[in-house]
Amino acid sequence: MSAEGESWKIVLPCTRIEAEALASATDPFPGMDEPPVLNTLEPDESQPEAWLLEAYTEGKPDAATIAAVRALAPSARRAKPLVERVEAQDWVTLSQAGLEPIRAGRFYVHTAAHGDDVPTDATVFRIEAGRAFGTGHHYTTTGCLEMLDRLKRQGQRYRMIADVGTGTGLLAFAAMSLWPRAHALATDIDPVSIEVGYENAEANGVSLDRLGLAVAEGVDHPLYDALGPFDLVVANILAQPLIELAASIVATMAPGGTLILAGLLTTQAAAVTAAYRREGMRPADTIVNSDWSILMLRKRRRIR
Repeated sequence: MSAEGESWKIVLPCTRIEAEALASATDPFPGMDEPPVLNTLEPDESQPEAWLLEAYTEGKPDAATIAAVRALAPSARRAKPLVERVEAQDWVTLSQAGLEPIRAGRFYVHTAAHGDDVPTDATVFRIEAGRAFGTGHHYTTTGCLEMLDRLKRQGQRYRMIADVGTGTGLLAFAAMSLWPRAHALATDIDPVSIEVGYENAEANGVSLDRLGLAVAEGVDHPLYDALGPFDLVVANILAQPLIELAASIVATMAPGGTLILAGLLTTQAAAVTAAYRREGMRPADTIVNSDWSILMLRKRRRIR
């Protein structure tokens, strides 16, 4: 959003679970040309389940926009939203500008605001807050980084990597740093994410000779056929899309390949795992971060 013009804010109470789900949602306003920018916050640490949802709009929000925001917080269905005019800002960036650096395994992810104290013993990525999800600060993204680090420490080797629902490109970049001879394909349903992926690749010195970026719904893109099969696939999306995409994702994988699934609550892990078991995958490892599970599965070499 432009810093010029009239900005408004819609505020609703929400639960912590709703706030965390929004942090990993790739498209909370499908079909909306100028969607609100979302921010969630915990106003009182003594009440860890009571969060606030803020939605910033350029121009006074109409009834349809307010209704779309309300739909993101079912727990607040009886609450009256606060709708107020605020000073015009670039809310996309400011909503995340205070993000602290994160450390996940060997990885250290920071914004430019925290570039002065980078540890020398880490693999470092600078990912700015902005137009795409996946800065590394949500439990699902940090969990995926931890799982990638774990696989490297176990001595796993990969040559073809796919990052489904790449967001900022961070997970593809991290995997490429661990396996420097591998090639990666990073795709997202959102064209903006692919633009941001190119920007972040340049900012972090990621070679486009080894990285392909493309807009795709799930794995529906010719590059999956051209570059596959993949021996490592990361899909950090949401539980229901992961279930719906199970057959197509597994079809892109080489026998014995590794799959990392994230974007699902721990309460959803059994349903997601069952969908992939039916496609010949076997569970191999799990990381639990807060209420979120990161699953690692392997494709059976032969389905009986």
